[in-house]
Amino acid sequence: MTGSAVVIGASGGIGRALSDVLADEGQYDCVVRLSRSGAGDGRIDLEDETSIAAAAESLADAPALSLILVATGILHDGPTGPEKSMRDLDAAWLARNFAVNAIGPALVAKHFLPLMPKNGPATFAALSARVGSISDNRLGGWYGYRASKAALNMMIRNLAIEHKRKNDRAIIVGLHPGTVDTPLSEPFQGNVPAKQLFDPERAALQFLDVLDGLKPADSGHIFAWDGEEIAP
Repeated sequence: MTGSAVVIGASGGIGRALSDVLADEGQYDCVVRLSRSGAGDGRIDLEDETSIAAAAESLADAPALSLILVATGILHDGPTGPEKSMRDLDAAWLARNFAVNAIGPALVAKHFLPLMPKNGPATFAALSARVGSISDNRLGGWYGYRASKAALNMMIRNLAIEHKRKNDRAIIVGLHPGTVDTPLSEPFQGNVPAKQLFDPERAALQFLDVLDGLKPADSGHIFAWDGEEIAP
């Protein structure tokens, strides 16, 4: 057993699958499931720093947090979805994208990274997206989602640089899970080849396989579901 694994966003498709796989594998002393719909100490809201701090505080006496997975994100909310052109830009929707996709995970790191081991292996990973790569952007559109994931990638880089001074064996990365059959991607699955649409359990297994193959030198980088590094 190697301490605690924490999954933030454990009520979502990928987060639930990650939690279940980790529990089944039995590698950790405990698997902590946190989500906005959770009750009591299991609740966390990435748009409310008070709840993030409270969730972290509730784990202060738990076995050391060896693995933290932030499996959260927003792409659409009912009829409001990713922008097709600049005519669709809306200040409130842009702010919501940044709040959930970039600021929330950064605040999780602020409160949870201090609970991770000061030496030895430790991993913090957040769901990123290939469309957050500036150099890979060929199609445009999806302004808020692209920009907020690019911001998340910069947050991950900054966190990795700072945290290395506290534990040079820690790994902090972003992971692109591919297109996963969840409510987040459902409206956009029409043109996805069947072999490239992953069920949540497969996505979770791929996610964890990539993490298993990483080394401290990989900290601060972004990786796809197949282990390929994604350019900034």
